[in-house]
Amino acid sequence: MMTPLAVVIGGSAGALEVLRPIVRALPGTLMCPVVIVIHLPAHSSGLADLLGADTTLTVKQAEDKEPISAGTIYIAPPSYHLLIESHGAFALSADPPVHFSRPAIDVLFETASDVYGAKLIGILLSGASEDGAAGLQEIHAAGGMTIVQSPLSAEVAIMPAAAIALFEPTYVWPPNDIAFGLTKLLSRSSS
Repeated sequence: MMTPLAVVIGGSAGALEVLRPIVRALPGTLMCPVVIVIHLPAHSSGLADLLGADTTLTVKQAEDKEPISAGTIYIAPPSYHLLIESHGAFALSADPPVHFSRPAIDVLFETASDVYGAKLIGILLSGASEDGAAGLQEIHAAGGMTIVQSPLSAEVAIMPAAAIALFEPTYVWPPNDIAFGLTKLLSRSSS
């Protein structure tokens, strides 16, 4: 794979326990942005602070029209879809929920795939809906790398199982392998 231009990560129930070790393992020399959608109740906005305690990288909630910077971890704000625009900035949308969720993982994954194509890594974690499966398939179809948490290791297997039912991901890994494998892929591309 060529040097990734971005990493997108999605998850729902059970994903936070997997996400924290991934964030801890990210190299301090990260050469691309990491953009995360986790389904959380509308009132929870402390995810950036929680993940920020796990890394020296900047972790922040994405803002509308904000230019996307390498080496930064962005979190989708509650109650808004997070889109990536062709000129490399975020857009927030209050469009109707997708798979009963706003932010929806599919919305992020599909718009990221349109912008970054084969230079995108998409990761789908534990979750209780099928959100993210179609978006991850789109990343795969565009030549991007796709990583799915192994359903057996997921607290709730519906989300990763839905992706595996649609297509064959590049990797199906348990949580430790996701953190280690992603770090290896990103370290190789930044050296």
